[in-house]
Amino acid sequence: MTPHNPAPRTSEAGRTPAPRASGPAPALRAFDAAPAPALRASDADRDRVAAVLSEALATGRLTSVEHADRLEATYNSVTVDELVPITRDLPDVDAPASPGIAAGRQEVTAVFSKVVRGGRWVAGRHTALSATFGALIVDLSDAVLPGREITLELTSFCGKLIVRVPENAHVIDEVSGLFAKRHISGGLGGEGGPVIKVVGRATFGKIIVARERTDWNLPDKP
Repeated sequence: MTPHNPAPRTSEAGRTPAPRASGPAPALRAFDAAPAPALRASDADRDRVAAVLSEALATGRLTSVEHADRLEATYNSVTVDELVPITRDLPDVDAPASPGIAAGRQEVTAVFSKVVRGGRWVAGRHTALSATFGALIVDLSDAVLPGREITLELTSFCGKLIVRVPENAHVIDEVSGLFAKRHISGGLGGEGGPVIKVVGRATFGKIIVARERTDWNLPDKP
């Protein structure tokens, strides 16, 4: 007797359901489940944010304290995601590629006078310091540095130029002297500290770059 094989049952639409796969569901591959790594920020990304902050300061949207706080956070940011909240409540600028003085060139001079610059201030990526028949004292220990590396262009002619750098700074000394006194406290600083390249010349004057506060007439609270 021929065995009777019943026809497979069909769905209401008349289609035969697909067979179910046996066994456990395949596990997700590790790289499918892992989150995408955060995109690291470039100097150009930080400079664009600095441009927005500079415009906000100029138009009165930010106070000088708020501007300094946000600018410091900008140049301490490692990823693009960390930059987003800094300007979330500010309008964009038409030319974000021009960060202005915050990340560009800045000059501080003392001519026949004594000038002290310290406290919370924003240095330029390239900062020129000049003392001519005068004294210029600059304290960078609390300054906001735009980026991981800045250049100090020092010029002393018959004057005294003293610069205090952060304790963790790595100082590169390229300063020359002619009938002058120069003392550059260079070498490696702390891990992750800024790189400060000092260039320039002392002529019949004095240039001192160091990390410690001495008898340089630096005020306790610049």
